[in-house]
Amino acid sequence: MYYKELYVFNSSTPTKAIIRTYTKDDFQELIRIQQEAFPPPFPSELWWNEEQLTNHVDRFPEGALCVEVAGKICGSITGLITTFNKNHPDHTWAEATDNGYITNHRADGDTLYIVDICISPTYRKLGLGKWLMQSMYETVVQLKLERLLGGGRMPGYQMQANQLSVDEYVERLIQGKLKDPVITFLLRCGRTPVVAVKDYLEDEQSLNYGLLMEWKNPFLTKRPN
Repeated sequence: MYYKELYVFNSSTPTKAIIRTYTKDDFQELIRIQQEAFPPPFPSELWWNEEQLTNHVDRFPEGALCVEVAGKICGSITGLITTFNKNHPDHTWAEATDNGYITNHRADGDTLYIVDICISPTYRKLGLGKWLMQSMYETVVQLKLERLLGGGRMPGYQMQANQLSVDEYVERLIQGKLKDPVITFLLRCGRTPVVAVKDYLEDEQSLNYGLLMEWKNPFLTKRPN
């Protein structure tokens, strides 16, 4: 079980936060956060349901974390273990996560795959998403996995698609010439781009692309020659 205490800053005021493994007692709060973070017209059937959450805590509790501030759950991150083949990177979010049910979790894999990260809008200025991602990096190290991997939405791409290919858009983000609400956040978390995947998820703003981004375990990664 994972448990970590830390302080986050609300403006200039330190505020105590706890990151821990979530349990069945937290399910209703986790669903509430999804509703707050993804309000209509986001399809309600895509919010977490109790069967999915039960699978998370039963199949891979090390990949089921939530964050509390002042005793209130205000965010979560979920993952599973899989094996990633860089020579065949194309896949959809639904394939990688079994539509969020993670029945394809494999303890003998080499990669912690991020299923979802979600922060209640009221708490998004506290840096909680970055701390949740950092906690998953610690899980990668603890389990001696090769990497953390996941696909990020690119909601800013729709506005640039007439001028830039998806690869050019990603390069502009890396150069700091453009910013994207999701990809720039993941870059700030230490994730590095791997490849843009077509039809990763149904998302009009991203033109259905997802950018696979990884964090390599520094204790297993060899320095380039």
